[in-house]
Amino acid sequence: MVVRHRKENLVQCSLTPLAGRPGFTFITWPNRNFRLDATGMTLLAVDAPPLSREDRGRPLLVLDSTWKLLQDLFVSVVGEPVRRSIPTGYVTAYPRRSKVYPDPSAGLASIEAIALARHIFGEDEPGLLDSYRWRDAFMAQLAKRG
Repeated sequence: MVVRHRKENLVQCSLTPLAGRPGFTFITWPNRNFRLDATGMTLLAVDAPPLSREDRGRPLLVLDSTWKLLQDLFVSVVGEPVRRSIPTGYVTAYPRRSKVYPDPSAGLASIEAIALARHIFGEDEPGLLDSYRWRDAFMAQLAKRG
C-alpha cells in the first residue's frame, strides 16, 4: 500500500508507473484529519530496526512524499504497524537535490525501497523497475550485495 502526499509531483514520482498494477493500492493523503489503521502492516521508516526476511508476509506500507512533507503522512498512521528501515549500505540512484531540506543518507526513492523490500523477502518482481530511469544503477547495487 502506498499513501502518497497530495502535493507529490506525479510527473516526477518514481511510483507513478505502478498505479493500477495488480498488488498495489494507492491512497492520496487528503489532509491532517486522515487516519490509516496500519496495524499488522510493515511501515517503512528511517528510524527503525532493519527490514529482514522475517518481515515477509505482512503488507508493506510506503509513505510517498518529499522528505520535507513526510511528517504529515506519519501523523496520519495509527494503530500498531511494525516499523522497519532499509538495511544500511544501500544508496539511492535517484539524483536528489534540495536547497531547503536535507535528505537522510539512508533514504531511497520509493520505488527503490519497494524493490529492495521485495528482494529481501525473496520476492523479486520482474518488471517492477522497468519504467524507473535509474534502474540499472540501482540494480547494480542489488546484484553486488546478492
